[in-house]
Amino acid sequence: MKKAFITGITGQDGSYLAELLLAKGYAVHGLVRRASAYNRSRIDHLRTDENVGSGRLVLHYGELNDVTSFHRLLHKIEPAEIYHLAGQSHVGLSFELPEVTCLENGMATLHLLESMRELDTSTRLYLAQSSEIFGAPEGEDPQDETTPVAPRNPYGCAKVFSMQLGKVYRESHGLFVCNGIAFNHESPRRGENFVTRKISMGAARIAAGDEAVIELGNLDGRRDWGYAPEYVEAMWRMLQQDRADDFVLATGRTHTVREFAAAAFAAVGVPVDFQGQGVEEVARRRDNGAIVLRVSPRYFRPVDAVSLRGNPAKAKAELGWKAQTQGADLAALMVEAERG
Repeated sequence: MKKAFITGITGQDGSYLAELLLAKGYAVHGLVRRASAYNRSRIDHLRTDENVGSGRLVLHYGELNDVTSFHRLLHKIEPAEIYHLAGQSHVGLSFELPEVTCLENGMATLHLLESMRELDTSTRLYLAQSSEIFGAPEGEDPQDETTPVAPRNPYGCAKVFSMQLGKVYRESHGLFVCNGIAFNHESPRRGENFVTRKISMGAARIAAGDEAVIELGNLDGRRDWGYAPEYVEAMWRMLQQDRADDFVLATGRTHTVREFAAAAFAAVGVPVDFQGQGVEEVARRRDNGAIVLRVSPRYFRPVDAVSLRGNPAKAKAELGWKAQTQGADLAALMVEAERG
């Protein structure tokens, strides 16, 4: 039975990836941060699933930057595949916690790569990277694997460091390391502090009469949004190739925050009109004129990335992978999940 090790198994991507690997017959080991309050809600259904045999899902408690324990754990498990997904992944929060962001997303990768040098040379590693490495791509639209990096926030900087380390260890030490440069991918399991989940939760509550107003930042922010369960399939496919390489994972299309919000409201039958500009902009219900969405200056970032749109041509050609869900369909999917 092939063994896989997932850091960040309790996160959005980690939980979907664990489902995928278990369905493929893997034994899955996951790293869980030890805390006073356990947050395992995204994988609780797997831990109680009678179809998951004994010993096929094992959780290990630890910290990415506890180097000795992490090193010992990898040697104990001896995984065939490692998926490094853990880290501080909120862009806005990275301005407030730059050191934590760089430690968890940068130095933890270095520790993992060093440990891999002493593992069986057949071990394969997936490193989760982000479109935030491109930041300001200077007219290159869409962005692909050859686009120069130009991050505009601490999170993007840490991911550049992680990605470059992966390339160095692949080329210098012969490790099988793949960088997945994933553009934004969402789902009902997305953290509640991310804008798409905030919108889907708010729209569902407003439709039910439980919430009055959603407060957001820049509605003109434009992103390439896909569906997370589809992206973890690409992660797995990368590690099944004969040669390690880097791939952009994206839909190839972009939508603004305003468009995503409008689609979410439409999905719950709440017709809205957007009025005003900048920090004065609001969305009003057409039936009663009530404000259901308001722009708030406190949600604007010090510096924001420009429009980011990925070119997934390489992933389609070499992995046979293509994103299927995006835009209004993604918004509707997330809202319906909130409504139960």
